[in-house]
Amino acid sequence: MSPVNVSHFCRAALESIALQSADLIHCMEKDAGIALKELRVDGGASRSALLMQIQSNLLQRAVVRPQCVETTALGAAYLAGLATGFWKDRTEVQNAWQCDRRFEPRMSAVEAAHRRRRWAEALNRARDWEEHSSVKTKPTTNA
Repeated sequence: MSPVNVSHFCRAALESIALQSADLIHCMEKDAGIALKELRVDGGASRSALLMQIQSNLLQRAVVRPQCVETTALGAAYLAGLATGFWKDRTEVQNAWQCDRRFEPRMSAVEAAHRRRRWAEALNRARDWEEHSSVKTKPTTNA
């Protein structure tokens, strides 16, 4: 694979992560009846500035990445600190959280909606590949 192809493949992988997340967030908003003001992210994938920008663009909302992206371990430490009295209360823990970077949408809402529609169309086509495939293959047997 040429370097150009690899970069396109990597970009497509990041876009698919962001599109899947946008689908999930949309469903959660619909079920909860609450619109998300911003998305706070964590975990290894949040280290990718490109992924976070794509996510912000597609959601049309800010994406906020903390200084410490390994928040599962940090959360356990916060709970232990609360239990032992190291932290006075939840407010003190909340104040310890620090933003590393805030990603704001750079894409128009019209373009974001267009890309999400095209994603939904692609998913629908992919779901029907097996049922509507025009190429019939026969199982091979070793004789």
